[in-house]
Amino acid sequence: MLIVMQPQSSEEKIQKVISFIKERGFEAHVSNGADHTVIGAVGRKVIDKRDIELLDGVSEVIRISSPYKLVSRVFKPEDTIIDVKGVKFGGNYIGMIAGPCSVETYDQVDATAKKLAEAGVRVLRGGAFKPRTSPYAFQGLGEEGLKILKEVADKYNMAVTSEVMEVNQIPMFLKYVDILQVGARNMQNFNLLKALGEIKKPVLLKRGLSATVEELLMSAEYIMAGGNREVILCERGIRTFEHITRNTLDVSAIPVVQKISHLPIVVDPSHATGLRDKVAPMSKASVAAGANGLIIEVHNSPETALCDGAQSLCPEEFSVLFNDLKAFATIMKKSF
Repeated sequence: MLIVMQPQSSEEKIQKVISFIKERGFEAHVSNGADHTVIGAVGRKVIDKRDIELLDGVSEVIRISSPYKLVSRVFKPEDTIIDVKGVKFGGNYIGMIAGPCSVETYDQVDATAKKLAEAGVRVLRGGAFKPRTSPYAFQGLGEEGLKILKEVADKYNMAVTSEVMEVNQIPMFLKYVDILQVGARNMQNFNLLKALGEIKKPVLLKRGLSATVEELLMSAEYIMAGGNREVILCERGIRTFEHITRNTLDVSAIPVVQKISHLPIVVDPSHATGLRDKVAPMSKASVAAGANGLIIEVHNSPETALCDGAQSLCPEEFSVLFNDLKAFATIMKKSF
């Protein structure tokens, strides 16, 4: 349930309400709005909401029927805006993330990042641990790949995002990465989600291959229930009967998510389509639909890439697209 405090309630009154619900077996999650505070009481206990309504400073108590509480707009009506080294995701901001699918060599990442930085990108992506369908495919460089990403990103004043696959990798990632990414195959790795709820860095959570929007939001709920409020959702296409594209990009998920959740949602048009020439139109469609960011694969030499070269843009193609998107965002009254 949600406990809405009266406008300008004192900290003492808020703490008394928190203590009251904690004593009855609930977890308390506080959201401070512009003019009032909302306390989310999460738990399986039974309590008469009238007992809470009588507490000093309480304006209203609302029971939430949906399974996700903390990610909902009922808990936090205003958009969550996540700032990563000056790059903002959410509200009227559109964050751009770009870089190679996999870290292959220092020179490869450096050449790509240099061009991206010149184009104005400030968040560098790159896979160091790669979950691949085939056990014989390139699996990534591991920690060495993270070191390369970090070194190159620092050189060009960029933030870093990379995919974490296991709970025991989190301490390693915290040393090198600014946004920890959860891939589609791990969207329902609940042990990993719980562990990411305990860290103090943003998490980019990708939608599973066959996951519903509700399942995506429930996975985000796992992270937020652990205490980490900086979750960025990612639509990366879902598996359908269509085989012409790698996946089917669910553009409709963008406004659907934004209506029921305050969390920012970004789009990965590279994985969604799997085809280089489809990345630009799907990027524009995503921005038109209201996306709060894009994560695009860019490689300095796509034809020699060890992973997903067919869906990677070369730096020159990306630069043209990014300039188009900036102009388009202005029309939408948004900004990168």
